[in-house]
Amino acid sequence: MKEKASKRSRSESMWGYIMIAPTIIGLLVLNIYPFLDTIKLSFSKTLPFGLYELRGVQNYVKMFASAEFWRANMNTIYFCVLTVPIGLFLALVVAVMLNTKIKGRTFFRAVFFLPMVVAPAAVAMVWKWIFNTEYGILNTLLMHHINWITDPNIVIVTCAIVAIWSNIGYDAVLLLSGLQNISQSYYEAASLDGATKLQQFFHITLPMVSPTLFVVLIMRLMSSIKVYDLIYMMIEQSNPALTSAQSLMYLFFRESFVTGDRGLGSAVVIWTVAFIGVVTLVQFWGQKKWVNYEV
Repeated sequence: MKEKASKRSRSESMWGYIMIAPTIIGLLVLNIYPFLDTIKLSFSKTLPFGLYELRGVQNYVKMFASAEFWRANMNTIYFCVLTVPIGLFLALVVAVMLNTKIKGRTFFRAVFFLPMVVAPAAVAMVWKWIFNTEYGILNTLLMHHINWITDPNIVIVTCAIVAIWSNIGYDAVLLLSGLQNISQSYYEAASLDGATKLQQFFHITLPMVSPTLFVVLIMRLMSSIKVYDLIYMMIEQSNPALTSAQSLMYLFFRESFVTGDRGLGSAVVIWTVAFIGVVTLVQFWGQKKWVNYEV
């Protein structure tokens, strides 16, 4: 009996390893190996024909001495400040509205989620037409010519508007799932005690949805720090306002694939990963003060 049980256990273990093998292989090939290779390249000088030469910390010294690098850091932080708080607030408002008993609730959920299933290139193209200085619909409505995409002072705000619009539906759906897990008995008890809707929101809804809000906050911050595709599609290489909107990931793209300095580009990536790690650690430290996991 023990031998049969042992054979059965080994067989189950073998099938378990077989089932998780594709995921493990994919993780090693598509994530871990490229990351380790990026670390190696960050300490190297790239040569023609895909060769490289180890050069120590010269790439990092060059990166930290670059004014363009620090400008990209400030642009990235500014983009996060513009998109994350406003985006989360609007997503929470939309989620609360969609959680109420209104007609066509399913239709409105689909409408708000629609930007997530539309190709980013199509989204950028539509918004570029909206923000066009000469014949864009926004300037037509305002009856004033504003250089939304070419003005260095407001170009990053323009990109932030598109980012908020694109992500609000996805964040709202996640927050909606958290709202639907809140028992109605809390609201009924609060109503009997004379609590207003606003008091119920701050003392019941917000604390109870805080775990979901925390997850959405982490995802949105990471996404904002890694922003690249939106800036690439909204702002052309010849745009004079590019420097004012260039993020860390866009700087990585330019150094690696435009100027051909993959070593410096890899150093920017490692810096960005470290930056995301520090921000995430700070969030996990701070969540003890405002996230409520008690039911």
